[in-house]
Amino acid sequence: MIKVLVVDYHPIVRTGLTLFFESDPDIEVVGTVGTGVEIFEYIRRHPVDVVISEIDLPELNGITALRAIKKEHEKVKVIMFSFHPEEIYAISSIKAGASAYLSKTVETEIIRDAIIKVHNGDIYLSAKMEKHLHYDDTRNSKSKLYKRLSTREVEVLKLLSIGKKNKEIALELDINEKTVSTYKARLFKKLNVTNLVDLIHQAQHIGTI
Repeated sequence: MIKVLVVDYHPIVRTGLTLFFESDPDIEVVGTVGTGVEIFEYIRRHPVDVVISEIDLPELNGITALRAIKKEHEKVKVIMFSFHPEEIYAISSIKAGASAYLSKTVETEIIRDAIIKVHNGDIYLSAKMEKHLHYDDTRNSKSKLYKRLSTREVEVLKLLSIGKKNKEIALELDINEKTVSTYKARLFKKLNVTNLVDLIHQAQHIGTI
């Protein structure tokens, strides 16, 4: 039986996945939590094989939590489960250590297939993303911009977009303020902007936030 922990700030998502797997012969939702910090408290006390986690979480965002989980619990597989554009977040999630990225628009059977696949040691991505990773469309400027952003740059960009200050970002990502400033400067350069307003606008335009 594959033991799954569901992490989402929406109670309906946690309840829905729990009910879906209630009578499944191979998968059991052993627990649900609503914040990034609670993930660690749960995993330290209970055996978990697979974590299904939203990216947007209170207290600690999902990608930051993902990195920490993989450091402490290398054998635990993580599936990122979010409404954010997979063209950018799927790649970032896999780079950060996730075994899969699922859009919240997928059918429940796909979630089941992904859980089984990652538990067996494989990576799960949508057919669209598989093609995206193996096909370089040089005519698509948005695609090139996606690929130029590192996982950490995406994290900083996301936090900037919701109004976080450098000091707050440094605390959340466990880096110093100078490093945050460096990432911000790189984002300005890569997205070809000179101020924060234009940076966020450009990020929205290419679908990173």
